[in-house]
Amino acid sequence: MISDILLLILAAGVPYYIILERVAKLSSKHIFLLSGILLLCAIIFSLFVPHEHAISLVVVSLISAIFSIYKAAKTTNFYKLGYYFIFVNAPFFILFKDEGAMYSLSLLVSLIGLYLIAKFYEKNYGSANYRHITGITLVTPCVGTYLTLYLIALALYPPFPNSIFFLSYIFNSEPNLLWYIVVTTLFFGNFFIAMRVMRKTLFGRPNSNIHYVHMTSKEKIIHFLIVISLLILSILGFKETLL
Repeated sequence: MISDILLLILAAGVPYYIILERVAKLSSKHIFLLSGILLLCAIIFSLFVPHEHAISLVVVSLISAIFSIYKAAKTTNFYKLGYYFIFVNAPFFILFKDEGAMYSLSLLVSLIGLYLIAKFYEKNYGSANYRHITGITLVTPCVGTYLTLYLIALALYPPFPNSIFFLSYIFNSEPNLLWYIVVTTLFFGNFFIAMRVMRKTLFGRPNSNIHYVHMTSKEKIIHFLIVISLLILSILGFKETLL
């Protein structure tokens, strides 16, 4: 039971960011990094330590996810959005046990891309806040393209690995009432959050008061490699689904 509770915390099954956000020395960037590292620890931990999740732990993570969906709907900061996505998806990892590891790994790769977008905004626009930086698809197509790909992956659209592993585990599991609630919450929660950000950043009229900045060649290459990693994970997901 102790290992289950530890895994629940590592996998963001409890909203510990509520406490971290009150620590003045910790920025949203630091919380994002810490949450991602802890989730990676949870993935590794789950591969080596036997665990059996109680229904109560799944319920706790589900409540945390619903609250995180609410928080994500209120933010316009990419760093905060990133770690909210981690907490929103925690019930899947908890409910599906070992099978949730590849889904969570795909989630992490997508969020690495989002983290780099946040760093790009912070470096060129002064903060990772996207409230006033609209219409980027028209002005900076590379930034718009990569942000679109990451958000589509997070919204559980195929052929990205997040959606493929999500569907694979759904098809190979035995549904019950809690299963239906978790799956429905995660699907619509991820979709709603990602589409909201797309509407506020990618589309609309560019802000004439903003000097839009293009990606450097190095940044383009790094993002290209992240997309390739997602496609490789998609192939693994297709193979797992078909076997």
